[in-house]
Amino acid sequence: MPPSLTVVLCSLNGADRIGRTLDALDAQTIRADLEIIVVDDGSADGTGDLARARGLTVLRHERNRGLSAARNTGARAAKAPVVAFLDDDCEPVPRWAELLLAGYDGHDVTGVGGPVVPVVAGTGFLARYVERNNRHEPLELELTTSQALPYRFWLYLRDQWRTPRPGPRRDVYSFTGGNMSFRRDALLEVGGFDERFRFGSEEEDLSRRLRRAGHTRMVFDPEASLTHSFAPTPRGLLRRSLAYGRGNAIQYRKWSGVRPTLFPWPVLVLTLLVGSLRARPLAAVAALLPLVLYPRGLRDAVLGRTPEALLDPYLVLAQEASENVGFVRGAWAFRDMPREPRSEPGKAE
Repeated sequence: MPPSLTVVLCSLNGADRIGRTLDALDAQTIRADLEIIVVDDGSADGTGDLARARGLTVLRHERNRGLSAARNTGARAAKAPVVAFLDDDCEPVPRWAELLLAGYDGHDVTGVGGPVVPVVAGTGFLARYVERNNRHEPLELELTTSQALPYRFWLYLRDQWRTPRPGPRRDVYSFTGGNMSFRRDALLEVGGFDERFRFGSEEEDLSRRLRRAGHTRMVFDPEASLTHSFAPTPRGLLRRSLAYGRGNAIQYRKWSGVRPTLFPWPVLVLTLLVGSLRARPLAAVAALLPLVLYPRGLRDAVLGRTPEALLDPYLVLAQEASENVGFVRGAWAFRDMPREPRSEPGKAE
């Protein structure tokens, strides 16, 4: 019998990580219904050999081509009608595959995904910061209401006051890339992932193209979760933010109607710091303002009795500043990209 679900596991130099992911897949409640394809995206550490030793299909890129290209290679080779995507530092719960398939409870469902829960190595401040500030959240349908800057700014301000939660099973606009699945026919119909997105925003871009093709329903199941294990460093967090900014810039250059994704508070704080060269009290305002602009840190420090959370706003500010830099660089690098028409004619994107 053909498999019910193909799991495409993409890896780059993941020899020290991939074993835990494969163990978690072997523990799936519907393991017999799974096809597992490992895409070795130019590794130099024997990642593919570890997967072959388990009898799995391994597809290798001789050079690193990026996450989107690796996912496309796996999806084209898949035999199942539904394709799920995993990274080599993720471990799904035992019912993960079962829950993903159960989400396709109607012919109108094109994709099903779930939460990504960070499990951070170490006990330092950065580890606890990442656990308090999980950025791996789905994009909600409210983003389709309007592309107007005042509306998006209001969403941005609102999100500063609340901590994201998995929430109920619901329709969403786009998944986080580490935990998502799609009907293979719909995925291939739109050409898979755009390989110009090497890392960051490729999921949202795919959602735009699926919706433009009439595949509009994406279901988020909070029970279909997985853990994402990593050891954060300041450099690593900021490099990711640069990549996210670059991805946002590619979307801005690619899609008609998409507004620039630039965060306002780093610009405001930088303006105050420049102004402090003439009016020194502005330096004190700039130093304290992040506590007001990102109130979640102050709330966690007071209500959660976590004094170190007072530092969170400053790291969030640095990440947003890095995303702005990545966006500017990406917008320049892709300034000649041909524009696509609106993803959903007649609707806000």
